[in-house]
Amino acid sequence: QVQLVESGGGLVQPGGSLRLSCAVSGTIFSRAVMGWYRQPPGKERESVATIGLGSDTNYADSVKGRFTISRDNAKNTVFLQMNRLKPEDTAVYYCRLSNGMRYWGKGTLVTVSS
Repeated sequence: QVQLVESGGGLVQPGGSLRLSCAVSGTIFSRAVMGWYRQPPGKERESVATIGLGSDTNYADSVKGRFTISRDNAKNTVFLQMNRLKPEDTAVYYCRLSNGMRYWGKGTLVTVSS
């Protein structure tokens, strides 16, 4: 059974940083494309960043230069380093695994507020 467990969310002031983690089990992590998505309050879920099998990355325009996605295949974990956070980054952040099928974690809440 494939499982994704996000962690690292919380309350942070504008301009601060957080690092999200997503631990994966039940599948061959190194053969999966991983992504971070978010759903702001009252809005639809949107893509934040993805990382491919060769660690090629893509970012939403709204987070380019502030967020960094990375993966550690030895630890079956994908990370999202978020710097210079803004109030509009407030959302539930979800991890997604794609290997021909798609699997989602349950999400972790990030709140950016003073």
